[in-house]
Amino acid sequence: MNNFDLYNPVNYVFGKGQIAKLSDLTPKNTKILFAYGGGSIFKNGVYQQVKAALENYEIVEFGGIEPNPKYETLMKAVEVIRSEKIEFILAVGGGSVIDGVKFISAAVNYEGDAADILRKKILFKEGANVIPFGTVLTLPATGSEMNSGAVVTINATQEKLTLGGSALFPKFSIVDPTVIVSLPKRQLQNGVVDAFTHVMEQYLTYPHDALLQDRFSESILQTLIEIGPEVVENPSDYKLASNFVWSATMALNGLIQKGVPSDWATHMIGHELTALYEIDHARTLAIIAPSLYRVMFETKKDKLAQYGKRVWNLTGSTEEVAEKAIEKTVEFFHTMGMKTKLSENADNYEKTADFIVNRFEERGWKALGEKQNITLEKVKEIVEMSY
Repeated sequence: MNNFDLYNPVNYVFGKGQIAKLSDLTPKNTKILFAYGGGSIFKNGVYQQVKAALENYEIVEFGGIEPNPKYETLMKAVEVIRSEKIEFILAVGGGSVIDGVKFISAAVNYEGDAADILRKKILFKEGANVIPFGTVLTLPATGSEMNSGAVVTINATQEKLTLGGSALFPKFSIVDPTVIVSLPKRQLQNGVVDAFTHVMEQYLTYPHDALLQDRFSESILQTLIEIGPEVVENPSDYKLASNFVWSATMALNGLIQKGVPSDWATHMIGHELTALYEIDHARTLAIIAPSLYRVMFETKKDKLAQYGKRVWNLTGSTEEVAEKAIEKTVEFFHTMGMKTKLSENADNYEKTADFIVNRFEERGWKALGEKQNITLEKVKEIVEMSY
């Protein structure tokens, strides 16, 4: 097992009716920016619950944070915070709103071009001069409610880039599983597949001696396979909803990544598909992941076989089980409503591989994966196989 530090200071407040605790969790005598997305919180009652809980606070609202939050939109919020002298941010929404607020938190007091936060991957370490924030989760998927990372799109250049650092953990996150009842089926499908792939990025590498970490990952995968199709059809079932929400958080709160290798190449390639074609993030992962497993089969076949045996109960030789495991994964994605080919999700895609390879080369991303063996040639092969 590799050496690791585990630090996660988030006060995670889970369960029915927990939004009422906002007034106890939010700093007193503080001016708050209430940030949210496209308005679904008005339909599911979350907006009213938040306003009721914070009735004694001075609040400035900022709506319209998009899925795959745009740098340009977020900078408008930065200006509001500066002009209104706001001291705390409350992110109410899914991963995109929370990711956006992490960028806003970092950018308010940043000296220089705020786009450099993304382009130069600046880490905001504990003690950095950021604006504190809390979250109320409405869409489980990304784990952003309990981690310090974020993804933001610079719309002008079609770049989807990351930021993070220990200063960007939420102070608290309220997670009420009952709010998913109003979500569209497509968003629920996306949430399950996003969480599933988050686990796979940290698990599907090569055999190692971190036995407990593998068992953690496999248990999350098994849970998502068991409840995923059902929660999409029955989001009001609290057993299904609560296990889905907790699985999504556990998939990317940092725990299962400690002490083990990881491979985020699927996400890195998938981000480009979202930036290029505005395909839902989870759906880009379902497009890329199977092709990556096939192109990198020789490197990953031992772990694929372990995954196939433990998660899917497959039998056979290492190669047979590994190949069947990829097929079972694709079948699961299809069950969750995913179309796993780029041609099913976008038009005029024929030059996509060349575009992504050129962009990666410009950024100096020439060696990806757990063994840094996913070269630009492999990236091209993976994307072309995904057509």
